[in-house]
Amino acid sequence: MISVHPQILEHNGKKRFAVLPYDQFHRLMEELADYEDLRLLREAKAKEKNTPGIGIEELKTRLGVKKRKA
Repeated sequence: MISVHPQILEHNGKKRFAVLPYDQFHRLMEELADYEDLRLLREAKAKEKNTPGIGIEELKTRLGVKKRKA
C-alpha cells in the first residue's frame, strides 16, 4: 500500500484540494496504472475462461514452425 502525505487546501472553510509531493503523485499514478492493467487482464481471462485452447506443439504445427536441431 502506498503512503501519501497530502497538504489540504481550504477555501471558505471547506476542503477543496489535496496537494501531494511529486514523487508520491508519480507513485500513485503508477499504482493506478498497474491496477487498471490487472483489472483488464482479469476481465479478459474471465471472458476467455471457457474458450478451448491448443498446446504449444499444435500451435507450432499450425504455424509451420520447424524444430531446431540440437
